[in-house]
Amino acid sequence: MKDNVERTTFGTTTLSGSNSAAQLLITNASWRACKHGKTILFPISLELNSGRVLGVVGPNGAGKSTLLRLLYRYQRPTTGSIKIDGRDIWSLPARQIARQVAVVLQEQPTDFGLTVRDLLALGRIPHRKGLTGIFGAEDQTIVDNILDRLNLMHLSDRHLKHLSGGERQRVMVARALAQQPRLLILDEPTNHLDIRHQLEVLALIRDLPLTIVTSLHDLNMASEVCDDILLLHGGHPLGFGPPETVLTESSISEAFGVKTRRQHLAPSNTKHMTFHL
Repeated sequence: MKDNVERTTFGTTTLSGSNSAAQLLITNASWRACKHGKTILFPISLELNSGRVLGVVGPNGAGKSTLLRLLYRYQRPTTGSIKIDGRDIWSLPARQIARQVAVVLQEQPTDFGLTVRDLLALGRIPHRKGLTGIFGAEDQTIVDNILDRLNLMHLSDRHLKHLSGGERQRVMVARALAQQPRLLILDEPTNHLDIRHQLEVLALIRDLPLTIVTSLHDLNMASEVCDDILLLHGGHPLGFGPPETVLTESSISEAFGVKTRRQHLAPSNTKHMTFHL
């Protein structure tokens, strides 16, 4: 679990669950496209303690991506608030939010002739002073350490278009870490990845000493990697809490319209859910 994360160093900054991970408070947050439009996300309230991993799960159209957009301030809540360490994210300057919240989206950037190192350098922009801030020695050290930590140093001078899907995903996470965030938001981080790269991304999530919110399709994967689960259906929250409490056979049936069976795999001594029409 993420409560007692080990101390990990990126550059000159030491990240730890107790000192660097943010506390997230969502209070009656909802969203609709316009004043009289259809409500996409109904009021949600939850508190996520620092250093924990929250998995947001639910069928297509449940409101997962909408919730994430509220968290990284792409959309303002129609009602309610999103607070980090007690401060409403819409009361803070955009640069300050960029120093605290980083996001890895499903859509990956166009190459634009950027190398891996160039992309990580962009993650340092929120920390530069003034409009013409210089990429200095400290920035370089932070980027180098992240490249090394994510086993990307050998790709640092390679252009994005020449990378595999798994490599690009690791690069996107590395760019987010270059921001030195306290809250990391991941939108379907294992989407389109093969099994090995899925496992690599999940191992990375478990190892990061940050507060993390991630949407996931694979419920077994969510149960394994997440401390808490938020289950959504039709924009409504159906449950929030530990995976074994939220992801029950009845709740999964209600949300996804499938029959669910919890099983115990003897060889690996792990729990596993199977799904049937």
